[in-house]
Amino acid sequence: MTLKSVHSPILQVEDLCTTFGSGIATIPAVRDVSFSVNKGEILGLVGESGSGKSVTLRSLLGLSRRYGETTGSVYWKGDNLVVRSEADMRRIRGGEIAMIFQEPMTSLNPLLTVGMQIDETLKAHTAMNASERKARAVEMLDLVGIPAARSRLGEYPHQFSGGMRQRVMIAIALAARPQLLLADEPTTALDVTIQAQILDLILSLAKDFDMGVVLVTHDLGVVAQTCDQVAVMYAGRIVEQGAVRQVLRAPQHPYTVGLMRSVPENVPPRTPLYSIPGTPPSLLSLPEGCAFSARCPQKTVLCEQSRPHLTNETGERAVACFSRVETQGDAVA
Repeated sequence: MTLKSVHSPILQVEDLCTTFGSGIATIPAVRDVSFSVNKGEILGLVGESGSGKSVTLRSLLGLSRRYGETTGSVYWKGDNLVVRSEADMRRIRGGEIAMIFQEPMTSLNPLLTVGMQIDETLKAHTAMNASERKARAVEMLDLVGIPAARSRLGEYPHQFSGGMRQRVMIAIALAARPQLLLADEPTTALDVTIQAQILDLILSLAKDFDMGVVLVTHDLGVVAQTCDQVAVMYAGRIVEQGAVRQVLRAPQHPYTVGLMRSVPENVPPRTPLYSIPGTPPSLLSLPEGCAFSARCPQKTVLCEQSRPHLTNETGERAVACFSRVETQGDAVA
């Protein structure tokens, strides 16, 4: 289900499912995922590694088709991208919807200069001539904070630091002025100082371009600082979603509570840090009931026998749980 909004969303995702493999080896990487993103809004997708965050982003752009099957609906400007042809998707990727991938050194082409890689995007998605494209490339590198932007157009990715390569990735993604940005853990490999700079940059550019953003991260601190809405994923499904302030202040799903307790805060020296007990279930053998039941301190017999659906009882938050945590005190106890 998707939370209702008073605004008209630019992206509407309904019951998105992506599976890999065939027969008995079918892996349901993303199941029944629904959410929406408004213009100028930042949605955070959070969860442990393997929860389906990155696959969700790739499924939105049809990048999972080669290896898997995607069903459901991804409405963009009234059209369902799930049924659009690959030729249509190539026109949309980079132009209307752009993506920043997780690791810039493996995403950038080491054999092409930075200027050529920005030019590729502009040539594919704009009607600019060569001089206009070069001017835009310089403008974008300058906009993302790369010094001496014009002189660095002819340099290769290995000549940039990790933080600067990430800035180049952002410049390439935003060169054609997309209306939606998909950012897959854009600060994972960066130190804390550079991480803050990159997040501030994405925030300011989203505001300047009035652009929607879907930000994938495992860091709840990043979500608290940057996002308007948050969706918590576990084993390929969204288990809780709503406004960031509401969800982080008083989480209702036991998994969200566990993620919050895992964030170190005012911890005395040599004190063992909290971690959610157990490990996520294998996607090849998911339990019949709630996927989190084996790790949940509040599980009941119903949790082991039936799968809870994402339901919205308050009009502001949706939770998939039979045993919700009702108070903040319970959440952090």
